Amino acid sequence: MADCITTQIRDSLYDLIPLTAADVALIETEAFLRLDRIQQLGFVSKIWPGAKHSRFEHSLGVYYLMQQALAALERVQGSNWVSREARRTALAAALLHDIGHYPFSHAIEELGPPVRSHEEVGRSIIEHGDVARVMTSDWQVDPARVANFINPCGDLPDDDRLLRGLLSGALDVDKLDYLPRDARNCNVPYGGVDTPRLLNALRVAEIDGRRQIVVNDKGISPLYSLINARQEMFDNVYWHHTNRACMVMLLRAVQEALLAGCMSSDMLTRHDDNTLTQVLSAESMPESTRDLIGALHTRRLHKRAIEISARAGDLFGHLNALYGDPAQRRAVEVGIARQLEADLGCPVASHEILIDIPKPERWRTDVWVSFDQPPVGFRRLMPWVDVVGLGDEDLKRYEEHRRVIRIVTTERLREVVRRDWERLLYPLIGGAF
Repeated sequence: MADCITTQIRDSLYDLIPLTAADVALIETEAFLRLDRIQQLGFVSKIWPGAKHSRFEHSLGVYYLMQQALAALERVQGSNWVSREARRTALAAALLHDIGHYPFSHAIEELGPPVRSHEEVGRSIIEHGDVARVMTSDWQVDPARVANFINPCGDLPDDDRLLRGLLSGALDVDKLDYLPRDARNCNVPYGGVDTPRLLNALRVAEIDGRRQIVVNDKGISPLYSLINARQEMFDNVYWHHTNRACMVMLLRAVQEALLAGCMSSDMLTRHDDNTLTQVLSAESMPESTRDLIGALHTRRLHKRAIEISARAGDLFGHLNALYGDPAQRRAVEVGIARQLEADLGCPVASHEILIDIPKPERWRTDVWVSFDQPPVGFRRLMPWVDVVGLGDEDLKRYEEHRRVIRIVTTERLREVVRRDWERLLYPLIGGAF
């Protein structure tokens, strides 16, 4: 791979990002350029109009931060801590980590099979076509090895396993880019992280006979900020009720199109935000799909009728289980609509009532902290939870209490569903609670 810098891109977070000829060759592939037409936050711009930044920008930012992380570790660990090929592979994976992303953020992925995860789609893009060609000829790395950073298949070489922790884990450069970038574009006071301090705190230590990336004691506070920033952004931005209503509207529109055989799941991977909505608006699509896409275009968005928290016990549990069963969720939605139609004596479209179930998030704090001079009572190498007293279960408890399931409806049905939701819902999910 030619390492000579040939150009620079001015970025809103990092100012100038230097690029080599090999970088440019990869960025200019059609698969990568598609990311410039996919908003990073999907429908969040309907609440915060400035949040129109793209997956393209984010991918460049993750690439830049991977460069910074590798350089920081090299200053401490020396030039031979990992192979040059492993570093090149990690950089390529950072640039391509979202190459398989669907339009409109994560909404479509929530449908589950036959819709593949964006990591699986990314593997197929990286291993074939122009991206694979550029990987082989310009970057001189194995496309399959790059794909394994994003969508692991089997055991990774030790260097790759070590570096993959910088791309996917508790302190990965993916979060280090998207949280501040999303916060800035939404103009909200969340998502702040002292990124340079955290990167400079990275170290490599041997834990249970295997090398692992850890932080020293100077990284404790910025890592804690990163963890808090993630929850704050979910609370205030990613789980915002209007954004979630839009996402479930798109989800159902795509689901109807797939069920009708009007499109295949593989077709979804080739579209960007604009082309997907154009396809879903076509006359060949089911009426329900066209209605929902038209409503998104004209901002006739579904409204909250009822919110159900984890403290609702079995009711929340039954509804939460529908996240993994989109067909059954649709059946419940259709059942409510049919009952309302009978009650009201007027037509009620099957897609006028939707159930929004945000993805249960995984909170990982499997980080170790190293001390040159540990305080009395501490050891030189300790798990994060023993250093700060907070672990995955604490974060999971908070998430479970903040994540709510919503029944959203068209404006005309909002009050009747809010009033009668128990009578409408309970018979469809197995009884009274």
